Amino acid sequence: MRLSIRPLPRSRRRRWPAAALALTALTLTPAPATAAPEACAHRATVRVPGAEHQRSACLAELTTAGTVASGHTDPADWAGLTPKDLAVPSGVPGVQIDGYFPDTSTTNTNHGWRHDAQFVIRLPDRWNGGLVVAGTPGNREQYANDRAIADWVLSRGYAYAATDKGNTGLAFHRDGRRPADAIAEWNHRLTQLTRAARATVARHYHRPPARTLVTGMSNGGYLVRWQLENHPELYDGGVDWEGTLWRSGGPTLLDFLPAALRHYPAYAAGGAQAETARAALHAAGFPAGSEFLWPYHHQVYWDLTQRIYREELDPSFDGPAEAGTPFCAPGTPACDADYDYASRPREVAAAVARIGLTGRIGKPLITLHGTLDVLLPISRDSDVYARMVREAGRGPLHRYYRIEDGTHTDALADTHPDRLRPLTPCHRSAFTALEDWLASGHRPPASRTVPRPTGTDPATLANTCSLT
Repeated sequence: MRLSIRPLPRSRRRRWPAAALALTALTLTPAPATAAPEACAHRATVRVPGAEHQRSACLAELTTAGTVASGHTDPADWAGLTPKDLAVPSGVPGVQIDGYFPDTSTTNTNHGWRHDAQFVIRLPDRWNGGLVVAGTPGNREQYANDRAIADWVLSRGYAYAATDKGNTGLAFHRDGRRPADAIAEWNHRLTQLTRAARATVARHYHRPPARTLVTGMSNGGYLVRWQLENHPELYDGGVDWEGTLWRSGGPTLLDFLPAALRHYPAYAAGGAQAETARAALHAAGFPAGSEFLWPYHHQVYWDLTQRIYREELDPSFDGPAEAGTPFCAPGTPACDADYDYASRPREVAAAVARIGLTGRIGKPLITLHGTLDVLLPISRDSDVYARMVREAGRGPLHRYYRIEDGTHTDALADTHPDRLRPLTPCHRSAFTALEDWLASGHRPPASRTVPRPTGTDPATLANTCSLT
């Protein structure tokens, strides 16, 4: 399937303004379960600070085991992100609050609201005293983490909150007036939600959260890094699942995706130039042994991702067009296959710097990334970020696990069960390692490459991952 954006005149673009080190050993203790429906109804009246609109529901099941049927999640938000054999926990009654903060963009159509800055907060009856907050991967809406993250943390007793990041969809870059405004809003929205969710938890349970953890995958992982660098006072720690790397000096996806678009067609065509093209793709960061994933990523991810993020950060590259020309051949005017970030005006690097990372985390962080990721190649992303953390003098606060044969989206492990392993269970292992680190001071295993177990069936791989 080819995804594209119809070019629009420049006058119709960017029409919406943007919205404006200590480790602590903590013990999480469960609160009593809510027994009576009337008690739940009373608790469901809690207001979310700053919300422009909200609605609450007492649910017999907060996980996707119940919310799919009750209409309190949207499976389209999380399609393709988890393996089919992933177990779905159940038995988590509580309160769900859906709503939105004031915003001027309208890309999110969940609930028929046509309003961005939507959020979901889930408050289990049996609360362990903790709160988990998350931003979404890609340009998805607020339920995108429900199967990969929310189900599991709710089953462990955590309250959970997620945001749509303030803009969604393939034309997210229209939000804001300046380059990088839309991505900068993501960071603001997660900070906003964290503060509001902490207050909501305190009002609902009559005591503040003993621990607040931040986690997310892909763009959500980027948000984890940014929050722990810029607002460590809000969190006790975080788990970064293949976060996107932004830094003005690179590397970023604006460096390696043009190379993929430039060289893949020659590789796919075969013939005398195929091996030269393969070597160029490897040099750009796409790992040897990942070739079986290249056709899918060329068709679905590489071209679209390059064009819409380049449009967000460097809209002048293609003049009056919007997000370039899908699958254009090198040499075509304003073709993203020819994009050269290093030669672009200084204003482009300044836009990237607005959303850039430094590695100066202020609370414990665990990063995991698959070695066969060919959307955000590990050597151009998390390997670099781990080095940035060390160079910033924050190495003792960081653990980094390179997951052998993991790729960017876990559903691909269902397509290639003999070659790939899902990252979801490794995220859970990293999360429990973070819990132990915070509660007891017991440091997680040293940073390492985690080998894929041999002779393990797909159903087991979908639900287990040892970091040691």
